[in-house]
Amino acid sequence: MDPLFALQDKSILVAGAAGGIGSVLAARLASRGARLLLTDIDPDRVSKPDGAESIVAPMDVTDEGSIAHAVDTALQHYGKLDGILNAAGILTIGSALDLTEDAFQATLDINLKGPFLLSRVAARAMSADGGAIVHIASISSKMSNANYAAYASSKAGLAQLVRVLGREWADRGITVNAIGPAIIETGMTSNHLDDPDFQQRYLDQIPMGRLSTPDDLIGTVVLLLSAAGQFITGQTLYVDGGRTLV
Repeated sequence: MDPLFALQDKSILVAGAAGGIGSVLAARLASRGARLLLTDIDPDRVSKPDGAESIVAPMDVTDEGSIAHAVDTALQHYGKLDGILNAAGILTIGSALDLTEDAFQATLDINLKGPFLLSRVAARAMSADGGAIVHIASISSKMSNANYAAYASSKAGLAQLVRVLGREWADRGITVNAIGPAIIETGMTSNHLDDPDFQQRYLDQIPMGRLSTPDDLIGTVVLLLSAAGQFITGQTLYVDGGRTLV
């Protein structure tokens, strides 16, 4: 394996590891020799990749104490924390006139406050050698879609958050970035994508003519978590089949 993109023996915490994106990306990181702490608010749903060094811990991204406990678990087990891959998130779609205040706030809590808390707990734990923090954002960090008031606001905030944190922590050798995919078919999105009209509207807006998949993201994830990405920070990289060009 090219040492520039090597993840061998890197200690990486994966948040949202039970989800459709997090579980696939965790397996791909494990196959590249990363040592993983797999976290989720429902740890019983997390599957450990075969043949990989990994442990599972509960973590609620909206609770700083829960995050600190998970990070401490990684430090105790692996002796260091090299990277974070945050795939925890919630998709809220609904008319702005009908959206409840609680639903809007919950979306901000999980998709924006969660990355903030996770990032700073991780940054405090990373050694003098620095580390890499990668969040899964969305094309909604940049694009506007009707009925996405809560989700788009949270993901746009996330894009700006990584800019600020990337700048704040650059002199500590900690990179902070996000990846913005087009919509991916997962358990979280399937109830929407099962509607043929909904799915076709999205396909019509993607120049490459298909939905994103978790495997579309792994190249960018490896780039940002490895030495190859050590001079990239504060960026949201769109892996979207051209959706943000439309």
